[in-house]
Amino acid sequence: MVKLKDITLEHHIKGMDFITAGEASSNIKHTLQLIGYPPAIIRRVAIAAYETEMNLVIHANSGVIKTSINADKIEIIAEDTGPGILDIELAMQEGYSTAPDNIREMGFGAGMGLPNIRNCADEFTLDSVYGDGTTLRVVILNQ
Repeated sequence: MVKLKDITLEHHIKGMDFITAGEASSNIKHTLQLIGYPPAIIRRVAIAAYETEMNLVIHANSGVIKTSINADKIEIIAEDTGPGILDIELAMQEGYSTAPDNIREMGFGAGMGLPNIRNCADEFTLDSVYGDGTTLRVVILNQ
């Protein structure tokens, strides 16, 4: 890997914007490929970033994904304005979803987003205020 200065990417996400959904996570993945990150790390980051982005599109009014990249780790912080999560423990269970039927009909909302993100992360923090919004922090170490 090349000697790396810290890089910060910021992507603004609009709720229900399925036209541009996936662009932020693709940009993050492409940036890591250009830098020369190992494929196994890129895969974990790409999954975490995509699941995060889709959760914002499906559940939030709007949000931002900030990605900090350095030689040791990648940190993804997503903050949204949205309904928040009423029961985080329940939301972390595989298969649990609050996605409406029209989202499920598009092939989303299987209830695997948060568990997939957690499974890819070396560090995972999820804070939410019901009725206000959610903040997610994911760290993936370069090891």
